Amino acid sequence: MKKMSKWLALPLVLMLVFLTGCQAVGGFDVNKALQKSLEVQSSESRQKVSVEVVPADNVSAEDKEIIDLINSISLTVDHAKIKDASTMSLKGSIGFSGEELPYHISMDATSMAIQVEGAQQPLYISLEDSSDYLDLEQYNEQVQEFGVKAAGFLLKHMPNPSTISVKKVQEKVNEETLSLTHLHAEIRGDELVKLAKPLLTNVAKDEAGLKELIGAFYDAMYPMLSAQLGTDAFDEEPASSKEFVVAAMYGVVKEALDEILKDYDQQAAALFEESPELSTVLGKDTVLTTDLYFDGDLNTRKQNMELTVAIPQGEGVPVKAFKVSSEAEMWNIGGAVAVDQVDLSAGKLDLADEEITPGQILRNFEPGSIIYKLLKDEMQITSKYVLIGYPGDYYEVIKKNGTSFVPLRYMSAELDAEIKWNKETKTITIIDDITQAEIVLTVGSSQAKVAGQAAALSEPAFIHTDGKMYVPLRFISEALGAKVHVDEDGWITVTRD
Repeated sequence: MKKMSKWLALPLVLMLVFLTGCQAVGGFDVNKALQKSLEVQSSESRQKVSVEVVPADNVSAEDKEIIDLINSISLTVDHAKIKDASTMSLKGSIGFSGEELPYHISMDATSMAIQVEGAQQPLYISLEDSSDYLDLEQYNEQVQEFGVKAAGFLLKHMPNPSTISVKKVQEKVNEETLSLTHLHAEIRGDELVKLAKPLLTNVAKDEAGLKELIGAFYDAMYPMLSAQLGTDAFDEEPASSKEFVVAAMYGVVKEALDEILKDYDQQAAALFEESPELSTVLGKDTVLTTDLYFDGDLNTRKQNMELTVAIPQGEGVPVKAFKVSSEAEMWNIGGAVAVDQVDLSAGKLDLADEEITPGQILRNFEPGSIIYKLLKDEMQITSKYVLIGYPGDYYEVIKKNGTSFVPLRYMSAELDAEIKWNKETKTITIIDDITQAEIVLTVGSSQAKVAGQAAALSEPAFIHTDGKMYVPLRFISEALGAKVHVDEDGWITVTRD
């Protein structure tokens, strides 16, 4: 599955860039409509996204199982509310393996909260890490402004794909029948290289536009760099002024464009010769089909998209093609929108907490819930693999009377267990991160308790001359739900599913 991943991003990025380069069709200003769609406005919407992986003819049973799982995944947004670029809420469900997992997400400039079915407390992610040195809201606005300018620059210079049409239609959006302009476009992979040359040629000729775009990039990046460096990043010397930077960057970009265009056709042919797989990825079977519906104000009200990426075949490649489909509709564009906040009044599980353990995450969900089974069985967040070198490793195994001992704190940390030490009684209590069962040991005693039941140790725990407490490796590992394996070379692996 890994071999196909590098081929997926390339055609998607290129196709979307080229699609945004459409010139006017049938009197409809496609460029202006597409550029406006990049602007963040308040709105409400719904959307569904699904994926399909087409297996190769000789796919293995293991890969086919993974492919079937991927093909069962879908994302449904029943109701999205966007107030501004940083404030929104989503309600919907994630489908996989024939089950549906409802979710509710809300986000603002400072945090994101996620409530899923079966969770006792919502998941919480802070977005304020950079707030001490950077105004994120202002920075986001500047980056968004640069993105719109960059898209407009590309739109200005791109030719149309071979298949594109515009017509007037009647369509339902949120149960309301509207008169809309329907833009249909298809782009095949084998068109992309041909479309790139006129784009680069037009860009190279537009000195004023290119300098303006570089200046917009400077304006977007300047606050962040200055804040991170703790000083004025560009104004310490006259040579670092905006005018100087723009002129210098323009010279570099222009020289690179001229070099590419000088023998573009030969370079393109050499690229395909060097990487013949590109003939498949950027071939006739890689296709982006999109249908956009605009109202009289050029707002996007509906959109349907399907992207098929052909995958080069070869030994070990289990996939023929990868497909992504999406359909969406939007309403209340530019209107008053109040987002649905996730309720945090009863507490939250902070995912940014570095001390959080897999067991803490699992215990936040009902054992029979979909999300619990997904985390434990599919994502296997509790699985562990510990490799111990024996002998001579930093965490050295000590052999005593035929029993292998390891430092208690080391093995407990590896398996996320909590330790409590009673100095007076020399008793150690180890709390299993997953089950919360307690393992009680006493220094010098061969008797222990595991989840309240008596258990015997082959050798008692002891405090070594290095001041560390050592416990029998197999006992502590198995008590914490793990298995121990020793190979012929003396390497020890401790694993937990």
